[in-house]
Amino acid sequence: MHPDSESPFSELYIDSIGIAPQKEDADSYVFRLPVIQSLIGRRTLQLHRPVTFFVGENGAGKSTLLEAIAIASGFNPEGGTRNFQFSTAETHSPLWRALTLSRGVKKPSDGFFLRAESFYNVSSEIDRLNAVRGPSLLPSYGGRSLHTRSHGESFLALIENRFGGNGLYILDEPESALSPTGQFTLLVQIDRLVKARSQLLIATHSPILMAYPDAEILCLGDDGLTPTPYRETSHYQLTRSFLENPQRMLRLLLQEDTEG
Repeated sequence: MHPDSESPFSELYIDSIGIAPQKEDADSYVFRLPVIQSLIGRRTLQLHRPVTFFVGENGAGKSTLLEAIAIASGFNPEGGTRNFQFSTAETHSPLWRALTLSRGVKKPSDGFFLRAESFYNVSSEIDRLNAVRGPSLLPSYGGRSLHTRSHGESFLALIENRFGGNGLYILDEPESALSPTGQFTLLVQIDRLVKARSQLLIATHSPILMAYPDAEILCLGDDGLTPTPYRETSHYQLTRSFLENPQRMLRLLLQEDTEG
């Protein structure tokens, strides 16, 4: 799991990310985030593995960074494939204009940006496109409208049926709708895609997903982006501490809450 271990897939579709703020965007809040400032200072972020996890506390900027990478890669800001053109609300930051993506020799033949918070809008767009094009579209998404499934079922139906391999897949908090069993299923799908020569960039809070072998884990904090072994992430350590002694953790947490 260490970022310096050998990878079975070295021909990454994106192997580095550079950042240079445009003059007209320099006042945006996004460029004051520690992770973005660190990227500006280091000039490029090198990617080494077919699976890269971006992890950090809420507000650290992982979804903002992932969104910008997706837009700079040609994906719709709200999610979907590169062919999705719909827009519900212009909420994305100008960060994507500052990014320079270094791409490998080979181009991906498939790709998708899965964004948990706007997945409902993506599902609606799929239904709209299916009505325009006929029923030939839905088999790629499991044979029926994603709106007819639970939130978690629709995530897995998308990944299992639409993600074919040889692709660039950008996933923003895909665990948000998944039970632990669903996260295990997602791990299997991630492995299938890596074996099918895919690259995945994933923002997550899930210590289950982060356990994927040979993944590169980049932790976002006040010092910017730090490559971190799995067992040294706070997500793993806090989850392990809780599961080993939940009564003790609850006692500490609830006592602090009462004192506060």
